[in-house]
Amino acid sequence: MGYVAIVVDDYDRAIEYYTDKLGFTLVEDTPQPDKRWVVVTPNPENDCNLLLARASNEEQEGFIGKQCGGRVFLFLQTDDFWRDYNAMKKKGIHFCQEPREEE
Repeated sequence: MGYVAIVVDDYDRAIEYYTDKLGFTLVEDTPQPDKRWVVVTPNPENDCNLLLARASNEEQEGFIGKQCGGRVFLFLQTDDFWRDYNAMKKKGIHFCQEPREEE
């Protein structure tokens, strides 16, 4: 899979969130006639990217933050969960639940 589109309300705010708070890399930010082609990736070494797509109407705005109907949308991989969790918390990331161990 090359790109997964995610609806956002503002390109610059979304870029800041994904790069500064989550540590993603900005791959591309290219102006288009009525939009921008904005791509970020959690790992520049692989081909999995998020396309940040600004909502263009009221219907699309209703999906911001609800990409998957209340289910978990993205699963990030890490080699040190607590390091990354604590770093994200320090950067202001809000977690809906405290971490827990699962079988």
